Amino acid sequence: MRGWVLALALAPSLAAAADDFVRLPGGEFRSTLKYEDTGGKVNLPPFLLMKKPVTNAEFLAFVQAHPQWQRGQVSPVFAESRYLQHWAGPLELGGGAKPAQPVVNVSWFAASAFCEAQGTRLPTWNEWEYTAAADATRRDARSDPAWREAILGWYARPSNQALTNVGQSLPNAYGIYDLNDLVWEWVDDFSGMLVSGDSRNQQDPDRLKFCGAGALAVDDRDNYAVLMRVAMLSSLEADDTTSNLGFRCAMDIPEKAR
Repeated sequence: MRGWVLALALAPSLAAAADDFVRLPGGEFRSTLKYEDTGGKVNLPPFLLMKKPVTNAEFLAFVQAHPQWQRGQVSPVFAESRYLQHWAGPLELGGGAKPAQPVVNVSWFAASAFCEAQGTRLPTWNEWEYTAAADATRRDARSDPAWREAILGWYARPSNQALTNVGQSLPNAYGIYDLNDLVWEWVDDFSGMLVSGDSRNQQDPDRLKFCGAGALAVDDRDNYAVLMRVAMLSSLEADDTTSNLGFRCAMDIPEKAR
């Protein structure tokens, strides 16, 4: 049995099918964020990541099974008032939320609860950045200006356009879809990335602080495509929801299954 299939089998609560996930090899990766204690180098163990963002249909099944996460039932501590506002009702998608579109208007708390219910978790920032650095043929395309421009082109699209269904674009070199061209995505440790808003800090205006890891700074100041993700995530609170912010789940691979 392949290691990643075994890893799924070791999680009896996992509801998602094995073919919904891709095994990422991990290894040494140079993050765009330059951590004070590592100089930007990150060592990632192998992990599993969902091929596509979670859809409205999948999240509907979740709230049906877990009523405390239905719109109107969830505590305001865990989700603000816009939570699932594009659905026709607490248990009805309607015309504004097609089943195969990525679910949006979900808080970090709700996204985390969904993944936990599947026996999984949200990916870390390093896992997300590592995977999203790939294009269709290369595992790290970040030095290619065309790759960067394509992502910035997506950022420039009007936010009121209807979202496409998941999995409509080409997969990247790992077989993962929609990382850079469909929705923003929650990561587990988003709250650890704090962008300084002090305009007096002119010597290093891109300076960041990372809880528990010491100071970090931008290692590649030309990579605005990634830095915009950092800025967006660092501006959020865990109960926030927006109309273009979704998520996908990840999973650790036990050492004996690697």
